[in-house]
Amino acid sequence: MRRLVAACAAAALLLVGCASQEPEPPEVVVSGDAGQAPTVTYRTPLRVAEPLHEVVWEGTGPALEDGRPVLLDFWLEDASDATLVKESYSSSPTPRLLTEEDLGKDLYATLSGQRVGARLLQISPASDIGASSYPTVTVLDVLPVRADGEPVEPREGVPAVSLDDDGAPSITPTGTEPTADLVVQPLLRGTGPQVSQGDVVTVQFTGFVWATGEPFDSTWTTGSPSTFSLDDVPAWSEALVEQTVGSQVMLVVPPSYALRATQSEELAGQTIVFVIDLLATRAPASDDAGDDATGGE
Repeated sequence: MRRLVAACAAAALLLVGCASQEPEPPEVVVSGDAGQAPTVTYRTPLRVAEPLHEVVWEGTGPALEDGRPVLLDFWLEDASDATLVKESYSSSPTPRLLTEEDLGKDLYATLSGQRVGARLLQISPASDIGASSYPTVTVLDVLPVRADGEPVEPREGVPAVSLDDDGAPSITPTGTEPTADLVVQPLLRGTGPQVSQGDVVTVQFTGFVWATGEPFDSTWTTGSPSTFSLDDVPAWSEALVEQTVGSQVMLVVPPSYALRATQSEELAGQTIVFVIDLLATRAPASDDAGDDATGGE
């Protein structure tokens, strides 16, 4: 009888132990090359009780800094049936700030401590409070927010460029009369895709007045990259075609070239200088592609 009671007690303890074990995390496999949309494989419907994140591969670029801008490509699926919800690879990457307020708790945790170049996986349960009522699988690629190419020796007669610690440029005027022609001078040469006519580019840039070196427009005031069509700026459209992502390019633009409407009036008749960091280039997307899927919770 004692042996029977002991055996029953042991069996009961074993059952309790099994019941208290943590459930196995869902298996999600991410494949695909850097710079390309990923392929995500898992069994549906995916069941997840709490947010999970993992590193598909480590980044080798600069460490992400809390409170500073980040640039992300993303691929977001409804994990209940593996349907694509939103993605940026066919449109343009998304700039955000590395703060919990801007990203939400889960995405902030996924990105914190990472480096540029990382590919990350985030799995989130359905939420009655957040943006989705279904579980999601998101793949994130962390892109540079400044040019990272090899230095190029500039020609004579163009302003000298200096960069601060964050990458924001300033120029030293030459004190000479500007050329009447459009000048295109790479300062850093990247190894990414080439810009094509009509592309939508994501850039950091500052525009300066040739004569004084004073800036008149800049993304570096916030550090957040800007995205727009080359067709909107004729000088850029002519100058940046065939330049490569990762490059930093100086443009000396004579007054004969049209600028964006917000710049044209105040700069009429002046030669200006742009220093542009090329971060991404994509063919124009359809109207329903590339919506921002990296919103807060």
